[in-house]
Amino acid sequence: MIPTNLIVIGAVVLAVLLVALVVGLVLARRRRIDMTRKEELDKPKAGGYQAGGGFNLSTGGGTATAEPVKHPVEERTEVDGQPGVGDDASVPRDSVRPTLVDVDLPEPVEPVVEAVPEPSAKPEPEPELDEIAPTEGRMERLRGRLARSQTMFGKSLLGLLGAGDLDEDSWEEIEDQLLMADLGAATSAEIVASLRTKIVSQGVRDAAQARTLLREVLIEALHPDMERAVRALPNDGKPAVLLVVGVNGTGKTTTTGKLARVLVADGRTVLLGAADTFRAAAAEQLATWGSRVGADIVRGREGADPAAVAFDAVKQGVDAKVDAVLVDTAGRLHTKTGLMDELGKVKRVVEKQAPVDEVLLVLDATTGQNGLTQARVFGEVVDVTGVVLTKLDGTAKGGIVFQVQRELGVPVKLVGLGEGPDDLAPFEPAAFVDALLG
Repeated sequence: MIPTNLIVIGAVVLAVLLVALVVGLVLARRRRIDMTRKEELDKPKAGGYQAGGGFNLSTGGGTATAEPVKHPVEERTEVDGQPGVGDDASVPRDSVRPTLVDVDLPEPVEPVVEAVPEPSAKPEPEPELDEIAPTEGRMERLRGRLARSQTMFGKSLLGLLGAGDLDEDSWEEIEDQLLMADLGAATSAEIVASLRTKIVSQGVRDAAQARTLLREVLIEALHPDMERAVRALPNDGKPAVLLVVGVNGTGKTTTTGKLARVLVADGRTVLLGAADTFRAAAAEQLATWGSRVGADIVRGREGADPAAVAFDAVKQGVDAKVDAVLVDTAGRLHTKTGLMDELGKVKRVVEKQAPVDEVLLVLDATTGQNGLTQARVFGEVVDVTGVVLTKLDGTAKGGIVFQVQRELGVPVKLVGLGEGPDDLAPFEPAAFVDALLG
């Protein structure tokens, strides 16, 4: 009788052999090339607030030369550029030279040219300019878009504040709602502390009073006393110079074009500088914006020095005595030190012609904390004087406004609430908070 341990060992060995056989078959099949099946190539996928007034504008106040290369063969009788025998051989001096043969050429025939009447010169038609929406009351017209995407924030807060007695758990929930709206930890803690103090001191007892108090605290956190006028008016005989900065994808070039529309609508003359020479079609995009409102544009070739283009734009603006020069800079990556240094160079070069009155940082409101990181780095390279928040009509939570102002100490001056050419509006804290609360 066979011992049990031998049976077990035999079973294990048999199992190992079976596994090895299966693995070998699989590997062999994977290595095999099927000549009857055509491999499919990867196909590219298809690309798939209330404001009573208009925009608040204010005045801004030598070269080395290479040595000739010596050819390895000293005496060469062939014509330069024609091959010899071998790589660099000379033509043998005793080789038979071809003789010259005189050939009779036919007499040249004068071509008959028919007179073609010159076409009558017709002046090119003037480009048709866009009709620009009035700048007055834009926030009133655009308020609904922001409110639709922000009402959940207001409802959640008001629901917690109006639920009755507020214990520690309730206050933690309120702070969580502020954090989820991208207000940041420090700002959220300050707002909660201010709310708790005022609710007790003012004896708030109902939801209406709570809403009024919440509105006051949020507006106060946005510092309504900050100067939000866009310095885009000429000063001391020189045009206002505005640099528009930001990373690619935030709507920087579009914002430059929309701001030009605002200025033209208010009767100002504008010159655009296409200093974004690295992004494909950036200059064409800006030129399209300019042609639609009658604004001239200064541009350079693709890959040209952005500082040189910006310098030329400001110089031409000074000579033409325009009211404002808007310079669209390249979309700098805030993680690229060399490119950020180049942005500082643009500003320094421009200031040789005229002082830079405004540096507007364009941020995508939907990026949240990433946008805040961009704001920090740009603030270190150039003196940012104002922020433009775009895409506030989409999935943006709105709280980034509080964080950016707290981080940079500069105001949000403009907001973009849509893709339309006139969907740019001045930022007003009270109107913004009303839209947040719904």
